[in-house]
Amino acid sequence: MPELPEVETIARDLRPLASGRTISAVRIDWPRIVAHPDPEAFVAGLLGRRILGVERRAKWLLLDLDGGSVLAIQVMMTGQLFVVPAAAPADRHVHLLIDLDDGRQLRLRDMRKFARVGLYRRDPAGRVLRDAGGREPGDVFARHGPEPLAPGFTLARFRERVRARRGRLKPLLLDQSFVAGVGNIYADEALWRARLHPLRTVATLRPDDERRLYRSLLDVLAEAVERRGSSIDDYTAPEGDGEMQDHLQAYQRTGLPCLRCGRPMRRITVGQRGTHFCSWCQRLPAVDRAGAAPLLSGQRNRSADEARPGPRWTELAGEGTLGLTPDEAARAAAKTRGGAGRLAADAAKARAERTRRAAETRRRNARAGAGA
Repeated sequence: MPELPEVETIARDLRPLASGRTISAVRIDWPRIVAHPDPEAFVAGLLGRRILGVERRAKWLLLDLDGGSVLAIQVMMTGQLFVVPAAAPADRHVHLLIDLDDGRQLRLRDMRKFARVGLYRRDPAGRVLRDAGGREPGDVFARHGPEPLAPGFTLARFRERVRARRGRLKPLLLDQSFVAGVGNIYADEALWRARLHPLRTVATLRPDDERRLYRSLLDVLAEAVERRGSSIDDYTAPEGDGEMQDHLQAYQRTGLPCLRCGRPMRRITVGQRGTHFCSWCQRLPAVDRAGAAPLLSGQRNRSADEARPGPRWTELAGEGTLGLTPDEAARAAAKTRGGAGRLAADAAKARAERTRRAAETRRRNARAGAGA
């Protein structure tokens, strides 16, 4: 799912494209995309409204409208927003079209239909509120933590929030009630930069650990915003892709050399999320090792090579052994020359490159399908 840097990039791209425009028509082809209120009230509440500005809160886009209304958009995993000429053709994955008074359309495209939109109102204090008839009336973001890049989010405030929590670091960073907008990518990146193991418990942190994690979290988020986010899967912004994916140091680098120590990066599953780290640079304190052992050594979290009870006979063979296929002979020769590590790294790089190209193709097709 797009995280704080990606949603912030979308908001910055939309601001000059949509601000000052009046909504003249709204079309929805999948009613469940509307989270609040009902689709008919949603459309009626948008018609004739002027877009005053575009902001971000957590992982939501907020389009402020005249009259005190707020159009909130959560793109989720595969949602994409574009502003295009109204006459441009659109494919079947465009589920929301908002006509603007200058002849363009704001289009929400979502192949998997995870994105959600809602129409809310702002109170004088700036809170985004549901109407009393809503499913959960009140502040939409009441359960969200502070914005990590806001001026008021100081080291002292971070320490106060950390010391009030329990559990492990990776789930804590993903908890939106702890801090808003951080997801899987930047949690892994911040922990790698801070040299903290994702399974380390909060209680073991020393003041210097807290300071490093705070600084690393803010630095990686700010860098990602500057680089327009990470276009890893389906994320793209109205004005194009991001480039932070080319600068990630932990996320999706399984099997590749750690950029600090050169040892292979590992991947485990924590809370059903892939978690990437260096077991050498990000040491786990002794007090946490027993509790973390099931996650670190369980077969479902190990690589295919680690999970096997022993090597295959072809892996024991040396160069020139009879009965090997050409591929097996090449692997045996490379292993004899001490190249097994390089083979693993090359395979990991090949996998990453295939993933990157497939994602680029999806985003290119998305832009064509939205009429961009």
